[in-house]
Amino acid sequence: MKVLVVGGVAGGASAAARLRRLDEAAEIVMFERGEYISFANCGLPYYIGGEIADKEDLTLQTPESFSTRFNVDVRIMSEVISIDRAAKTVTVRKTDTGEIYKEGYDRLILSMGAYPILPGIEGVGSDKVFTLRSIPNAVRIKSYIDSLQSAGGAESGHKKYSAVVVGGGYIGVEMSENLHKAGLSVTIVEMANQVIAPIDYDMACEVHRHIESKGVRLMLGNAMRAISDDGGNLRVKLDSGEIEADMLIMAVGVLPETAIAREAGLEVNSRGSIVVNSKMQTSDPSIYAVGDAVEVVDFVTGQKTFVPLAGPANKQGRIAADNICNIESEYTGTQGSAILKVFDLTVAATGINEKTAKRLGLDYDKSFTYSPSHAGYYPGASNMTIKVLFERQSGKILGAQIVGYDGVDKRCDVIATAIRFGATAYDLTRLELCYAPPYSSAKDPVNMAGYVIENLLAGRVQNFHWHDVAGLPRDGSVTLIDTRSRSEYKKEHIDGFVNMPLDELRGRIGELDKSKPVYVTCQVGLRGYIACRILSQNGFECYNLSGGYSLYRSIFGESTALDESDVNPETQLPEK
Repeated sequence: MKVLVVGGVAGGASAAARLRRLDEAAEIVMFERGEYISFANCGLPYYIGGEIADKEDLTLQTPESFSTRFNVDVRIMSEVISIDRAAKTVTVRKTDTGEIYKEGYDRLILSMGAYPILPGIEGVGSDKVFTLRSIPNAVRIKSYIDSLQSAGGAESGHKKYSAVVVGGGYIGVEMSENLHKAGLSVTIVEMANQVIAPIDYDMACEVHRHIESKGVRLMLGNAMRAISDDGGNLRVKLDSGEIEADMLIMAVGVLPETAIAREAGLEVNSRGSIVVNSKMQTSDPSIYAVGDAVEVVDFVTGQKTFVPLAGPANKQGRIAADNICNIESEYTGTQGSAILKVFDLTVAATGINEKTAKRLGLDYDKSFTYSPSHAGYYPGASNMTIKVLFERQSGKILGAQIVGYDGVDKRCDVIATAIRFGATAYDLTRLELCYAPPYSSAKDPVNMAGYVIENLLAGRVQNFHWHDVAGLPRDGSVTLIDTRSRSEYKKEHIDGFVNMPLDELRGRIGELDKSKPVYVTCQVGLRGYIACRILSQNGFECYNLSGGYSLYRSIFGESTALDESDVNPETQLPEK
């Protein structure tokens, strides 16, 4: 059997290695139009920032080492430019010499990946405009920064150079951190009102404040309209005006690299992603496709989608190889588990976000919890913010987002595993997770999220959310209580909420009118929950602010007043 693999890196290299392990006799040929067949794509920003000092550390396998270990005919600088499905051949062009030849196959695996989007605007072709997708891209960016700084004497304080990063996704945020670390003044320009689209606005607000606290400028709700380069600084025209920079990084997303698949008549979707079945077969049974080039099924919703991540690409490569070797293997969907370092902050997500749940009309609810990374009495604990989406009727977990410092990764991984196995909030409460004071608490943050949702599902407490606060009447028809201490309340509070500390509540309960609904807040939601349990068992209709004042303050800032007009009732997002 002869198998051709078009493209290396995550999907193609995984497929070729798995094929060899399963079939020592197969003839395997891998084509890569560049010089690198297996490299750490996700490590590229950290090479630019100097965290990874040696470019060679980004190379996982060289063509020579891969060929030696797996007996694969690795052909770098070789671009597959067309597929003849009837003849079962591909046409290959050698990118260094221009030579063109044909190669036959029994099975073909397509793993061309994706390419960075370059908007069709004026000035985008400037040599000061960069994208990041490969090792040569990273080397070019780093060399340019080095040349700027050596020419301008930045080390001696003569000039601080500047960079604009267009796009606030994973690559944009990682690049901003690493450009800042490399000594540049950095501005992120993002068309949406938040960075990191896979998380929701309410969770992104904490990230915005952290980015700005590090000295990176955020320009949200801004689209780039044009770039001009007169030989000096770049002039970047935005919706809100114009800014200057010495360089610009385009990080507005990627599109699947599938031109040869389309031209060969393989089925693709409207985005251009190759349509595959669960065995990673295309519409031609002899041709498989994996990685960023393919359409995937969202594991949670069953909807078709595009999720360019390394983990799924590796799994898909293995599955394609299994099926070529007659081993029944299926890809069961992508749930989008991802994690991001934002300076010293960590952001992680898995499953669907609230934007998706709203768009699909799902019957969902959400909870916000604040939990310490480990036992509070052991030094160094820090809070993490956890948002969990769940089905209102069954309690099935649909998605989670976590922002914090230590321990974010393992909590998100636990919830990602729970989602994969169809777990409910009740299952989260039953998980027996590792505990010692330096690592966790006896009730792990994942358990705590489960307990909070369990209480909601059982009707022991009712929540209201940050976007409901503006609509609460201040005319006395409802009772608004802040159960924090007097000192906390005096420092800052939500307009209209009166202070009644939790420890005084039982003694002052006679001051409250049972005919009026009571809305309670505290710092993170725990004291509010206890207050609601006291009040509800004394005949009050009571609601607790999920996430408490901490979440509210993260979204709206330190102001104690919020006008109803500040929240758009359609989007539930602040207008100011």
